[in-house]
Amino acid sequence: MLIDLYWHIGRSIVERQKLQGWGKSVVERLAADIQAAFPGIPGFSQNNIWRMRAFYLAYTEEVTILSQAVTELDGENLRPAIKQIPWGHNLQLIFKLKDPARRLWYAQRAVEHGWSRAVLVHQIKSGLYERQGGAVTNFDAALPPAQSDLAKQAIKDPYVFDFLTMSADAAERDLERELVEHIRKFLLELGVGFAFVGSQYHIEVAGDDFYVDLLFYHLRLRCFVVIDLKAGAFKPEDAGKMSFYLAAVDDTLKHPDDKPTIGIVLCGTKKRLIAEYALRNMSAPIGVSEYRLATTLPEDLKGSLPSVEELESELRKSRDR
Repeated sequence: MLIDLYWHIGRSIVERQKLQGWGKSVVERLAADIQAAFPGIPGFSQNNIWRMRAFYLAYTEEVTILSQAVTELDGENLRPAIKQIPWGHNLQLIFKLKDPARRLWYAQRAVEHGWSRAVLVHQIKSGLYERQGGAVTNFDAALPPAQSDLAKQAIKDPYVFDFLTMSADAAERDLERELVEHIRKFLLELGVGFAFVGSQYHIEVAGDDFYVDLLFYHLRLRCFVVIDLKAGAFKPEDAGKMSFYLAAVDDTLKHPDDKPTIGIVLCGTKKRLIAEYALRNMSAPIGVSEYRLATTLPEDLKGSLPSVEELESELRKSRDR
């Protein structure tokens, strides 16, 4: 396999450099020899052979600091995820991430979810490793252990909506509309398993009409997921409202084979302790996460640009001249 070949070429370079003190010339000679022996075969330029050396070193010299999650790795037995992703994916991992545990985590997710190189780079840039499972939840108390673990890993904190350029004080309905309009990117950020059911989903309870901001079904969790958008800070009463929505969805939509509906209060900001207190005695499974929006202008430029009022003033002056 190509990845194994690149691994062994990298190992050969490192071993020869250590034993014989070879310097940069070993790579130059090796590239020339391979190109002469196999003319027209791509992938053996000097630059790529240097990358093979870096690839080998990335998972060997750092082996002493690997976490328990990656101790199966050694020079002769590359972890399956590393073998299964393309060379281009591996290059992104070794040059963008210093921690071997993180590299293998992203490699495993790339294999599991079939990420393209562009998606892999996006997930690295957005810090998915650090955000996964970081929300405030009561899942341990409200769900059976197996589903609780899956549910915690399915929710992030914060969610990064860098595909939206809205002001931080945008109204909840504006945010909802933009998320639905960019549903493919929204689903990518939510993660694998989310299927979109609808926005402002109508539920009738005792003759009264209620509307869920966003309703999803999670294929792995086998349950509905209600998302309630809050443009501002999380408040304790938001948990009570979500509990009502979950009860209504369970009674009106949930199939007998479905698991209990899960709620996510997605807010602009939250104080962790307030969220923890609000969820502590709730029996319905609820998570509280923040979201981040892209800014239309870098912060350091905003103060240097004229305001609308200043522009109007200048226009009036120009007309008067």
